[in-house]
Amino acid sequence: MLSDDSLRDHVTRLFEASIETKRTVLATQTEPLLRLARLVANSLANGGKLLLCGNGGSAADAQHLAAELLIRLRPHINRAGLPAIALAMDSSTMTACGNDYGFDEIYARMVQALGRPGDVLIGITTSGKSPNVLLALEAARAAGIHTAGFLGGTGGPALPLCDIALVASSPDTGRIQESHITLGHALMELIEEILLESGVIVNR
Repeated sequence: MLSDDSLRDHVTRLFEASIETKRTVLATQTEPLLRLARLVANSLANGGKLLLCGNGGSAADAQHLAAELLIRLRPHINRAGLPAIALAMDSSTMTACGNDYGFDEIYARMVQALGRPGDVLIGITTSGKSPNVLLALEAARAAGIHTAGFLGGTGGPALPLCDIALVASSPDTGRIQESHITLGHALMELIEEILLESGVIVNR
């Protein structure tokens, strides 16, 4: 049976690894984060929208971040909703595509149907290898949609498909996802700040 000391040590190692991964992300990914914030803010200011997709925990992150723009991000900022769509939408759409065309096609079909030139797609994949995210990024490029990735490790095959990539360089899925949601919150706050400063949105 594991002792409490052993379990405490495990928690300490987990937190230290998470902190170290975030320190690396801060040191290496700030500039692409700023570029992505300006890209998304410019798209929204010009009538575009943000699309997000991922699988498992990354699908949940996509939904979480879309909600931050659609509804509210910070309690002291009361502004109109901003157009953001998480593509892991509903069980009918997901299972219909899985049954009729295959699960790999789900996000590409949504990008083709819902995306317009000038929109931004963020694909979230800790491995950089998720087939449905890769196909979505390819579909976005073909449609004139800007592509971005929240990736892990070395970025994988998704890296060259992204106009801008934010990479959490860790082999551990949990640490990557923790960095992704921190990057995501930072991205949404930067977008909001840029749009407030430019007068596109107002704090009511």
